[in-house]
Amino acid sequence: QDVQPATVEQILYIHSKKYIEEVKVKSTRVEGGFAGPETTFSQFGYDIAILAVGGMLRAVDAIMQEEVQCAYALVRPPGHHAVKNHAMGFCIFNNVAIAAKHLLITYPEKIKKIAIVDYDVHHGNGTQDSFYDDEHVLLISLHQDRNYPLDSGFIEEVGIDKGKGTTVNVPLPPGSGRGCYKYAFDEVVVPSLQRFDPDFILVSSGFDASYADPLSAMMLSSDDYRYMSKRMLEVAGEKCEGRIAFVHEGGYSEIYVPFCGAAVFEELLGLKGNDCIEDPFLNEVKDWGGQELQNHQKEAVDKVVEIHGLPTVKNS
Repeated sequence: QDVQPATVEQILYIHSKKYIEEVKVKSTRVEGGFAGPETTFSQFGYDIAILAVGGMLRAVDAIMQEEVQCAYALVRPPGHHAVKNHAMGFCIFNNVAIAAKHLLITYPEKIKKIAIVDYDVHHGNGTQDSFYDDEHVLLISLHQDRNYPLDSGFIEEVGIDKGKGTTVNVPLPPGSGRGCYKYAFDEVVVPSLQRFDPDFILVSSGFDASYADPLSAMMLSSDDYRYMSKRMLEVAGEKCEGRIAFVHEGGYSEIYVPFCGAAVFEELLGLKGNDCIEDPFLNEVKDWGGQELQNHQKEAVDKVVEIHGLPTVKNS
């Protein structure tokens, strides 16, 4: 109830003044407007979008002010596809990127380096563009190879200038499930976070890599999202005094997203056993063939390890 809409000055951390004004003007129309590829919005869409950003900013401020240890911003619209001058993929303003800039600007004594982990099934292209030459922000994006956008998220995209090496793309083959994601987390995500040694971890939390999602071809269950959350919480506790905030991104199965979200919330709250919501679909997806790590999946992850010079778990 104390969430305030983000200010224009805060949106300007990532987006251009012209683009912000275009969305604002179109938002006054009864018919709404078009902000970019796959992104139309209704009347008052601007007001909802800046409130979503404000929700994420309130979440990170609450952590910095020690009101909470961790947080999840359950906001809409999502943000990780939005770029400087236009929207993309249902995203109007880039919630997670604005939050990262806000932390660096507002808390310069405590927050000097931020890591963003994006496990949405689609590449976080807008977030990548925002920090591609920035050595202060590490982006790790796990996504289905060449899903959306088609022309971004390749392993060779590692950043430029001072930011070279701080973009870590992990494009995973369609059909990847529990074994592949666990291997990617153990071999890429956790070692990258530990090496970067961030002061705050932000998570773009999309549930569209689930087995039930209509916009992907992956096989994750609620248990897999629980595992990924657990691993990131462990690193946050080790590296940045537990400071970690999640922001909601994609997920298009109205039946299964709630169970994936609940698993993450329960991990953040430290709930176990009978205190957790039962996932009635869990046994079905866990028993699907191909859930274990496949050779071609291992090869894809190992290429990322090699490109970024990461220590393997067995050798670390």
